[in-house]
Formats: sequence, structure tokens, C-alpha cells
Amino acid sequence: MKAIAYNINTKEKEWLILANYKKHDITIIANSLTLDTLNFAAGKEALIVFNRDLIDAPLIEGLKSVGIKYIATSTFGYDHIDLDAARSIGLKIANIPFKHGGELENMHQVIANLDNWSAGKCVGDACCCNKDCAIKTELHK
Repeated sequence: MKAIAYNINTKEKEWLILANYKKHDITIIANSLTLDTLNFAAGKEALIVFNRDLIDAPLIEGLKSVGIKYIATSTFGYDHIDLDAARSIGLKIANIPFKHGGELENMHQVIANLDNWSAGKCVGDACCCNKDCAIKTELHK
């Protein structure tokens, strides 16, 4: 899967590279994601979000317009992402579904989310999509 990670610090970059181990084609950008830097995401399928960057409705519209289908946040919380805007245009969202993982463990979860999406699978407990689906319903019974 082709992905892009914005606003990543040196340590996070190391953990992401170790967790990915050349599975996915990930472009790493030090700049924050803004409407002005959105063009770097063109041709990518997934966005990896760090540092609780605000992903609001205008950014979500822009992400969709450049081809992003998935957003994987490296955080437990996901209130920094406008889930309603993402739902309205069909973006899938995943987080780190546990609070106390180590940083490398968190990056492994980010990569696992990309792996599942690449295989056409649900991300399970990491799913933050603001919708009900048959798979999600089965997982949470």
C-alpha cells in the first residue's frame, strides 16, 4: 500500500521504519498536513497521522480529492479527526486500540492496519469508522 506520514519526528520515523520493514511504500514528510502540503499525498492510498494533528472536514475533502482512502492515526484517541466528514465521503479510519502500548508496538499496530486494508479486511478493534458494518458488528458481539 502507498501511504504518507506527515509531521513525523525522528524517533517516530525510526519506529515506523522498523515496524514497516519495507512492506508498504511509505513517504515520510516532516511538514504538517495542511491544505498547502496536501499535494504530497497525491497518488497515495493511506495517510498516517501523528501527534494528534487536526484532520478537519476541509482536509478530509482534500485528502479524498488526491486519492486517500484510509487514515491510520498513531494515537489511542481519534477526536482530532472529523469522523462524520470522513464517513460522508467513505474514508476508513483506524487508531491504536489500546492506551499503554510502547511506541514500537504502536507502530506495529499502524502497519497491521495498513496490512488489513491492503488485504481488503476490516481492522477490527482499531476501527474508528463512524458507521456500522456487518464485520464490525460481528467483532463487537
